[in-house]
Amino acid sequence: MHDHHDHDHDNELDDMTARVRALETVLTEKGLVDPAAVDAIIDTYEHRVGPRNGAAVVARAWADPAFADWLRRDATAAIASMGFTGRQGEHMVAVFNTPEEHNLVVCTLCSCYPWPVLGLPPAWYKAPDYRARAVREPRAVLAGFGVTLPETTRIRVWDSTAEIRYLVVPERPAGTEGMDEAALAALVTRDSMIGAGLPRAPEAA
Repeated sequence: MHDHHDHDHDNELDDMTARVRALETVLTEKGLVDPAAVDAIIDTYEHRVGPRNGAAVVARAWADPAFADWLRRDATAAIASMGFTGRQGEHMVAVFNTPEEHNLVVCTLCSCYPWPVLGLPPAWYKAPDYRARAVREPRAVLAGFGVTLPETTRIRVWDSTAEIRYLVVPERPAGTEGMDEAALAALVTRDSMIGAGLPRAPEAA
C-alpha cells in the first residue's frame, strides 16, 4: 500500500498486442491452442463475469448499509454471497471512496486483477507507464483519466498482488435517492471500481 499519468502508452500497447498475437499464432500452428477456446474464455470474462458483477456489488453496498459493512469487514465472503467467486478473486478487499480519501488500484509487478468482479484487465492497467506512475504521481494519473480531485482529498494507492485483490467502492452519486439496485448498477463504471474513474451521474445513465 502506498500513500501517494497522462497516458503515453500507445506504442507500448501496440508492441504488447503484437507480441501476444505472434505468440498465439505460433501456439495455434503447433496445435497447442484452440482459437475458439481462447475466444470463449475472453467472451466469458468480458461479457458474463465482467464489470457488471462488480457493479452489482457496488450497487448493493450503496443501497444496503448492512451489506456495505460486511463488504468492509470481509469482502471475499460478501462478494461470494452474490455468487461471484473464482480464480483471481479468492482474496478480496473492498476500499471505499469518501470526500476525504480516494482509492486507486495498481499492480506494480504485473497485472493482478479481480477477474470475477471486473472481468479482464484493460490494456492500460497492464502498461508499464500506469504501473510505475500510479505510485509516484497518482494525482497526475487521475488527471489523465479526466478525474480532478480537490487538493484536500487524500489519494491512497493499493498494490494488488497474487494474494490480495482490491475493489474500489466509489462514492454514490448525488441525486440517486430512491433508485433500485439495477438502476444504481448502471451508474457504476469499470474504471470507477479501479479508482481511475468516477460513476456516471444519474442523468447520464
